[in-house]
Amino acid sequence: MKFTLSWLKDHLETDATLEQICEHLTAIGLEVEDVDDKAAYKPFTIARVISAEQHPDADKLRVLMVDKGDGKPVQIVCGAPNARAGLIGALAEPGTYVPGIDVTLSVGKIRGVESHGMMCSERELDMSDDHDGIIDLPEDAPVGTSFAAYAGLDDPVIEINLTPNRPDCTSIFGIARDLAASGLGTLKTPQAPSFAVEGATTQNIRIELDDESLCPGFAWRLVRGVKNGPSPKWMQKRLLAIGLRPISALVDVTNYMTFDQGRPMHVFDADKVKGDLVVRRAQEGEQILALDERTYTLNPGNVIIADENGPESIGGIMGGEHSGCDENTTNVLIESALWDPINIAKTGRSHGIITDARYRFERGVDPEYMVPGLERTTELVLDMCGGTAAAARVEGYKGHENKVVEFPFAEVGRLTGLSVSNEEATGILTGLGFEVSGSGETVSVKVPSWRPDIDGKADLVEEVMRIHGVDKIRPEPLPSIGAVNEKILTTLQIRTRSAKRALAARGMLEAVTWSFISGDQAKLFGGGRPELKLANPIAADMSDMRPSLLPGLIAAAGRNAARGYGDVALFEVSGTYEDDTPKGHRRVAGGIRRGTAGLAGSGRHWDGAAKPVGVFDAKADALAALEACGLPMANVQFEQGGPDWYHPGRSGLIKLGPKVVLGHFGEFHPNTLDALDVSGPLCGFEVFIDRIPEPKRKPTRTKPVLELSAFQALRRDFAFVVDSTVPAATLIRAAQGADKQLVTSVNVFDLFEGPSLGEGKKSVAIELTIQPRDRTLTEEDLDKLAKSVIANVEKSAGGVLRG
Repeated sequence: MKFTLSWLKDHLETDATLEQICEHLTAIGLEVEDVDDKAAYKPFTIARVISAEQHPDADKLRVLMVDKGDGKPVQIVCGAPNARAGLIGALAEPGTYVPGIDVTLSVGKIRGVESHGMMCSERELDMSDDHDGIIDLPEDAPVGTSFAAYAGLDDPVIEINLTPNRPDCTSIFGIARDLAASGLGTLKTPQAPSFAVEGATTQNIRIELDDESLCPGFAWRLVRGVKNGPSPKWMQKRLLAIGLRPISALVDVTNYMTFDQGRPMHVFDADKVKGDLVVRRAQEGEQILALDERTYTLNPGNVIIADENGPESIGGIMGGEHSGCDENTTNVLIESALWDPINIAKTGRSHGIITDARYRFERGVDPEYMVPGLERTTELVLDMCGGTAAAARVEGYKGHENKVVEFPFAEVGRLTGLSVSNEEATGILTGLGFEVSGSGETVSVKVPSWRPDIDGKADLVEEVMRIHGVDKIRPEPLPSIGAVNEKILTTLQIRTRSAKRALAARGMLEAVTWSFISGDQAKLFGGGRPELKLANPIAADMSDMRPSLLPGLIAAAGRNAARGYGDVALFEVSGTYEDDTPKGHRRVAGGIRRGTAGLAGSGRHWDGAAKPVGVFDAKADALAALEACGLPMANVQFEQGGPDWYHPGRSGLIKLGPKVVLGHFGEFHPNTLDALDVSGPLCGFEVFIDRIPEPKRKPTRTKPVLELSAFQALRRDFAFVVDSTVPAATLIRAAQGADKQLVTSVNVFDLFEGPSLGEGKKSVAIELTIQPRDRTLTEEDLDKLAKSVIANVEKSAGGVLRG
């Protein structure tokens, strides 16, 4: 939002300096982004042409002697057709930056004649588009003084950053109201428009909408006999200062009202309107040539103003070229309407139209200013273009019902820590346009029509706080807590961080993938439920909430491989969705490895071919994530097989007991990879870290005493013949159960199958690590332990000691 200092002072009586105003604006929440103090115009001075001689080598050039007021005339070569002796204009000397042509002047020769600067045109000073000649000032213009001060070009321009909840400050009057309420001057009350009204507005307008909230009100008036031409210089200067190009008086008035009062207006050429104007939804495929000279194809979601010729305006956003005003316009219809903010935003976004009108309507304009805005615009049109105003007409407007908020004054101190008296809080709210009624510690506050952002008492606290001064909130340290704090993070947050750290330490890179996948991928990984389909997906291949992290990770690995990075190891710790209930939202750690991206690194080496990743790489990653989350690994069980997206013979389940599935791992099924259009050695895992049981609360978090045995560990090997269907994990559990104090670990180191063992048999060799605790074990102790191991394996797995 841009405005000039003089424009602000049209509405604010103040002696504050530019610096004080800018500081105050930021303090009350209207952050100043930029200030152009117009220092670039200071070098330009008013100068008189003493003589104008024909250039010796150019018919269209003249050599001027220019008096700049110091008694030292300078020579300037000029090509302007109106350059003559006695002309008073704007002089730019060498070293001056000329904004209109983006050039810094220097002494130069033009056709062999030195030129010490230039006499400027209006376009060269960004005053207008006029470049037919140099500026020609009146005879009484003070030679030698600042041209910027004389022409009003030294008016500073302030730009503030508005938050979307402040539609009232999209007007310069609203900004002045805020500054006045903060004590920086007095708000000027504008005089009510006064003009004669003759006759009736004969042009009919009908609102034909299925939803009256799309256009809650429409006011209009016919003005006859106008003469459209350039707007006054003062208005052109202000519009140019904020970046708007003056077009004509009728158009400039609407732009001026948009910024001055925050009230977008529109003017139709009444003679170009055929029949009644109708506010309706656009028909599918209707087109309009808008004022920006672009053709837009409309749809029923757009609200338009149309006549018998078709669409004449996109309501609240932009008018049409057909009914626009030009130099031949003599009769006009001035429109002041209300539009639905959400519909305006959707329409503008769908067509890519960004206008000052849309900016204000989608935030919410003051509904009570609809008719006064029409009156003020009419007054400006009559002043600048003449004509006769007919009586105004209003359609559809049912009035505005002000919100009333019960406001306890104590809320200011409770929410902000500020000590603000009830009288000061009342004064602040009253200054901002609120009506405060009642007495005591709680009052009723009527919200003005221009503040649609105020809903409750917290909003009123914010108003009091920002005007009183956010900088007056004194920082206070948090109270000291004598006891040891409880943990701040939840168990799930701690596990999430721990799992990420553990997987990253294994050489995997963290990825962040979409929570949405295609319906086919969702079905492939056990999802695809109707309740998990998105009502408005951002893309066709993002239609379902993901049931698994693996589709996104596999796709990411495929994209890396397509770009030459085939050996990748990726992981993600995030949410998956089993259904649309809170319990169906799971916290999962998942990862994939591709190519040769094993734990020890990837790629080829001189000492042998690199080993491709496989099921045991995925298993190790899964166990590392579970262990990092605090799962007692001694209780973990494994079961062959897994979900359908894994290879049936190269996958497994991780369980805690017979029922609780903690995760799965394995190499991916070829059909799965084909469906995802990915190839290569790929393995992966998923573990459900929210299924890990909560640890028991302990009185302290002190680590247990480290106990090291003084006796050397022993190792003993056993080989058992079992049925080929018996998992090796069964033998491991049986061997460990022989004596849990002495047997510290069991490791499978050999597998053998052959005719010598018999049909359907295999040999599994295990190594036991035995750690004595209090004495050296004797042969009798070891024999007893061996017999216990053999008996346990025979009982649990049907294993026979191999001879």
